Amino acid sequence: MLNRRSLMAALAAGTLLATSSLAMAQDKMYIPLVSKGFQHQFWQAVKAGADKAATEFGVEVTFEGPDTEAQVDKQMDMLAAALAKKPAAIGFAALDSQAATPLLKQAQDAGIPIIAFDSGVDSDIPATTVTTDNLAAAGMAADKMAELIGGAGKVALVVHDQTSRTGIDRRDGFVNRMKEGHPDIEIVDIQYGAGDQLQSTEITKAILTANPDLKGIFGANEGSAIGVLNAIKETGTTGVTVIGYDSGTVQKEAIRSGAMAGAITQNPVGIGYETVKAAIAATKGETLAKTIDSGFKWYDKTNIDDPEVAAVLYD
Repeated sequence: MLNRRSLMAALAAGTLLATSSLAMAQDKMYIPLVSKGFQHQFWQAVKAGADKAATEFGVEVTFEGPDTEAQVDKQMDMLAAALAKKPAAIGFAALDSQAATPLLKQAQDAGIPIIAFDSGVDSDIPATTVTTDNLAAAGMAADKMAELIGGAGKVALVVHDQTSRTGIDRRDGFVNRMKEGHPDIEIVDIQYGAGDQLQSTEITKAILTANPDLKGIFGANEGSAIGVLNAIKETGTTGVTVIGYDSGTVQKEAIRSGAMAGAITQNPVGIGYETVKAAIAATKGETLAKTIDSGFKWYDKTNIDDPEVAAVLYD
C-alpha cells in the first residue's frame, strides 16, 4: 500500500503528465476546413484526404459544412466561427464566390492564411486554390458528349449553382467547348438544382417534357447527375445520353449498367490532402502557386477498373 508521501508524489506526477499532455494538444497547429456540405460522398472523400494529412503532419484539422449547398448564410456563420477560434490557417470551399469577401478580409487582417479548395473565390486573398481545372474537365465532358451523340442534336445541362466557381466553370467549360468545337449541337436548356438530388430530378423531368427529342444531358456534380438519372428512370425515357461529374456509388453503378455513359472524376482525397499541406506551408510564409491542380480523369465502363482511375473514385 502507498504511504502518504508516495501517494502525493504519484498524484503530482499524474497532474504533471496531464498538464503536459494538455499543453502538447494546445500547441498542435489548428486548421479548420469549411466545405460546401456533407450531403455528397465527394465531401466525405475530401475529409478523408484532410484527415490523412493531419495525421501525417501532426496538426489538428476539423471539417464541417452546411446541410445543403444552398445554405450560403449558414456557411458564412461557420466561416465566422472558425475565424473566432484564431486558427493557424483556414481551408474554405466557397458556395458563393463573392459572399465571403468581408470575412476573408478579416482573416487577412488577422494574419490567418486562407486556402481555397474545390471552389475558388473572386479575391486575391487566398494564398492558393486547390482545385480541379473545371473549365478543362467540363470541356472534356462536352467532347465526349459530342462523340457519343454523333456530333449533332440537342443537349441540356443540370448544374449545381451559378454562384460558386465550380458551378460557373463547369457550365462555361461545357457550353464554350460545344460552341467552339461542335457547332451542330444545340444547348437547349441550362437549369440549376443546388446540387440536390430531388430538386435536380424535378428539373430534369421538366427538361425532358419540353424537349422530347433531347439527345444528351450533362449533370455537373454528384447530386445533379443522380437527379438526372432518377428523372430518366422515373419517366421511362430512352435514347438520352447522360454524362456525370464526380463519383460515388450511384454513378459508378449507373456506368457499369449503361444508364450513364461516363463521368469526369476529380481527386477528392487529393484535394483534402493538398489543402492541409498548403495551409501548413502558408503558416510558414512559403510562397505557393496561385492554383494547385488536383487533376481529373474521364471514366466509363471501359476503364472504371483501371488502377489509375479506380484510385481516384470513391463510394
